Amino acid sequence: MPYQTISLEFNDSIATLMINHPDKLNALNKQVIEDLSNAIEEVRAKNVRGLIITGAGEKAFVAGADISEFSQYDAKGAIQLAEKGQAAFRALETFPAPVIAAVNGFALGGGCELAMACHLRIASENARFGQPEVKLGLIPGYGGTQRLIQYVGKTKALELLMSGDMIKADEAKQLGLVNDVVPQSELMTACETMLSKITSNSPVAISHVITSVNNYFSAKGDQAFVEEAQLFGECFKSEDYIEGTTAFLEKRKPDFKGR
Repeated sequence: MPYQTISLEFNDSIATLMINHPDKLNALNKQVIEDLSNAIEEVRAKNVRGLIITGAGEKAFVAGADISEFSQYDAKGAIQLAEKGQAAFRALETFPAPVIAAVNGFALGGGCELAMACHLRIASENARFGQPEVKLGLIPGYGGTQRLIQYVGKTKALELLMSGDMIKADEAKQLGLVNDVVPQSELMTACETMLSKITSNSPVAISHVITSVNNYFSAKGDQAFVEEAQLFGECFKSEDYIEGTTAFLEKRKPDFKGR
C-alpha cells in the first residue's frame, strides 16, 4: 500500500516503519495518523515477529503535532482527532508482537505519546522527551496523560505534564521511560539486537505477555482515555488555546489569561 508520510519495509519477519516528512520534523498531522493506522493494519496482517518505529533524519523521532493544522478544528473536531490518534496508538500498544520505538531525536507531544505506546523504547544520546502541550493551552490528547504516569509515576508525570519541561535521554532512562540509551550510529542495531533476543522466545507466549501486562491497566484505563479526549476538545474552546497556538506559530512567548 502506498503511503504519503511514512515508509514501511519488511526484512524477514521484522518490519520497520519510519515517519517520513522531515521538513516538519516528522510532526503528526491528520495524514500521518491515517497512514500510521493503515500501516499498522498491514503489518499485523503479515504476522511479523517484531516492529521497529522510528523517524526520518537524525534530529527528530516525531517533534509533536502539526500545530498549523489545528486551526481547522473546533472542540468536536479536536475530540475526533484525539480519538483517531488514540486508536492508532492503542493498536500499537496491543500489537501481538513486540514493538520498539527507535527514538532518534526529539520525541515531544504526540511524538512522546507515540513512543510510549510502543512496548519498548531505545533512545539515541541526542533524544529528548516531553509533553509541552500546556505551553499551547492544551493537554496531551493521544494518551499522554494515561501512559506517562505508568512509566514515571504520578508525581513526576504531573511535574512533566504541568511544566512542559523537556528531558534528556539519560534522565528518561533513569525515570524508566526508556529501556536503553545508545549512540545515534548504533540505534537501529540496538533495536534489532533487542528484537532478536525477544523473538528467540515463543511468539505465543510473547503475545500473551503483551496482553496480560496491558490488562493490568486497561480495566481502569479505557474510560480515562475517553475523558482525556473530551478534555483535549474542551481546550479548543479556550482563549488560552488560541493564544498558545498563535504564539507558537508566531514564534513568541504566549500571554495566557486563564480563560
